[in-house]
Amino acid sequence: MYLENVADVEILESANMECKARLNREDIEGWLKTIAGFSNAQGGSLFIGVEDKSNKLIGFSRKDADNERIFFNNQVNEHIFPRPTLKISFVRYENNEKELFLIRVDVSESPVKPIVLKFKNVPSIYMRRDGFTNGATYEEIISMSIKSQKSQFDTLDSDIVYERKNFSKLMDFFKIHNPTSDFTDKALQSMGFFTNENKLKNGAVLFCDDYDGEKTKVQCSVFSGLTKGSERIVTINRFAGCVTDSINFMLEFVNLRMNHSMIKLADSRENVDAYPERALFEGIINAIAHRDYFLDGTQIQIDMFKDRLEISSPGSFYQGEKIGKTYDLSNIISKRRNELICAVLVKCNVMEAAGTGFDKIIQEYESADEAHKPFIYATSDHFTLVLPDLTYSEGIKDDSIPQIEVPPISNGSVHDEKILSFCYRNSKKSSEIASFLGLSDSSYFRKSIIENLVEQNYLVKEKKSGASVYKTNRNLVKLL
Repeated sequence: MYLENVADVEILESANMECKARLNREDIEGWLKTIAGFSNAQGGSLFIGVEDKSNKLIGFSRKDADNERIFFNNQVNEHIFPRPTLKISFVRYENNEKELFLIRVDVSESPVKPIVLKFKNVPSIYMRRDGFTNGATYEEIISMSIKSQKSQFDTLDSDIVYERKNFSKLMDFFKIHNPTSDFTDKALQSMGFFTNENKLKNGAVLFCDDYDGEKTKVQCSVFSGLTKGSERIVTINRFAGCVTDSINFMLEFVNLRMNHSMIKLADSRENVDAYPERALFEGIINAIAHRDYFLDGTQIQIDMFKDRLEISSPGSFYQGEKIGKTYDLSNIISKRRNELICAVLVKCNVMEAAGTGFDKIIQEYESADEAHKPFIYATSDHFTLVLPDLTYSEGIKDDSIPQIEVPPISNGSVHDEKILSFCYRNSKKSSEIASFLGLSDSSYFRKSIIENLVEQNYLVKEKKSGASVYKTNRNLVKLL
């Protein structure tokens, strides 16, 4: 038997079709290229269980077909980013009264491009042309990137029809933050929540009462110490639900487990929470709003440590500043990755119409010392907001030596940049600086090198427990 006996003739006549008798375990990259190439072009179909060129049916038993499907799915999840839009189905047929199956994979053209195949840590971009899959040209990559910049997951159309009764949780969430107003259908439609044909946008689907898909996965963990690697996990909870339920789940998880303390004042006592309520709320809303919903198999992570809370969201800052680690939250500029989701949160009065909301977090930590200042670090695939535990007296210790940019220093020494890097995060004594440089803490060292930096305002001299300490002036020296 041949494929034309069981499949659409229309598909068989297309150049965007490929057949594999089996998925080659020795050349996984070879057939993954086809999937990535289909996604970057106009889509296509892969038939597994069909001999290439002859289209002769090989087929699988039911069990073997399911195992092959699982293997295929796992390899796509591991190596292709973001995950392409796939429809995997079984084609049943009989041969000599024996039940057999083919696997059919229909690959849609991806709305976000380029789709990247990363194999053995080497990223590659492929394109399907005239029935063959090859590496994408420079011009094709540029073209894909330009077109993709206009595509956001949450503004793409879904096939689900809007019914107000399915959004009772969103309406309740809105009412909590806007007691005297209602979230009308007119307001929803005006922001693009659903189309003129009453079809929901992708972002709107995430607010449905019964949504429990992969896009809103959350994982919350508590660690006994300061790191993940060597510390015991006290608890770990996972959740998937509509956006408003996800927000409430994360808030409740942290509130139930955070520390509380009390400060004695002259004539009263002040209660202190580990994480200020508004800072925690802003951090969670930011993670929801700016998450990259194209990245399947990911989750927002809440990690509680002895000295801090980390809120990590998939996807780096969207078309924004490329940053590593920064305490300067107020100057972070990031364009919105999810216009519709942000619009809903703004309408609910839980998100600023402009900006990232980090200013409120800074205000909550305004009176904290340097060891208790919040910061953000971002990589190519996630960004993390770190909130120090205000009840943990030692704060967050950061002894790493950052890379800095230093303006020209008059009468400077070869040690200046190292000194300013060493003192950038924490105040240091002259003896500590000298030890770091491998020098003697001599009068010459203090007067000619340290004091020269102080006189030009590169180092700020302070008193700590009766001793002189030095801290880099961050108004003059910037992180790279």
